[in-house]
Amino acid sequence: MRIDIRGPIIPNNYKEVYDFFGMESTAPSDIRKAVEKASGEQLDIYIDSGGGEIHAGSNIYTDLRSYKGPVNIYVVGLAASSASVIAMAGKLQMSPTAMMMVHNVATMTGGDYREMDKASAILKEANKSIAAAYVSKSGMTEKEALTMMDEETWITAQRAVELKLADGVMFDEQQPMVADYNSGLLSVSMINEIKAKIQNKSNIDLEQQKINLLNLRRI
Repeated sequence: MRIDIRGPIIPNNYKEVYDFFGMESTAPSDIRKAVEKASGEQLDIYIDSGGGEIHAGSNIYTDLRSYKGPVNIYVVGLAASSASVIAMAGKLQMSPTAMMMVHNVATMTGGDYREMDKASAILKEANKSIAAAYVSKSGMTEKEALTMMDEETWITAQRAVELKLADGVMFDEQQPMVADYNSGLLSVSMINEIKAKIQNKSNIDLEQQKINLLNLRRI
């Protein structure tokens, strides 16, 4: 089942307002309904969102992480802020033109120095809760994740793979991995060469090709 996460990540009780204005948005209830309908089948999550409310993002992340079936996530445009947290909930691939952005949690507050100190302490704890998603996905330390957030880091697809925040870049040609030396697995180049000749119906001697292949295996 395909699920799109697009527009701001919002609380459930904001959804009707966004819908009224015809504005694209994603609320936890949207994802929960889709997850329940999927009933264990593979989920393909496509993300293009600048993020939004952290608790709504946490709810979506948790629903996807706890889903019993396979969860494949694709960042096709932007996964910023709380959307980047959601992207950590499954096997993640990014479009080569996509980006991820991580930063600190922010809020608005007022009052005397005690209120400001309290707000600062709450924000620091909230940062740690967000960092936990990056730590769980990549294996980086909490300190590394928090530093990345402090610096408001913009991350390309390839860099996300290097940081182990993403599992791959979409459209990259995957080479099969072999666990047995000289297992007899044909090379990709050889397979492509033979397939091209067969599809083009060129005058090839298939028996001679088999002999050549056997000779190659003996080397």
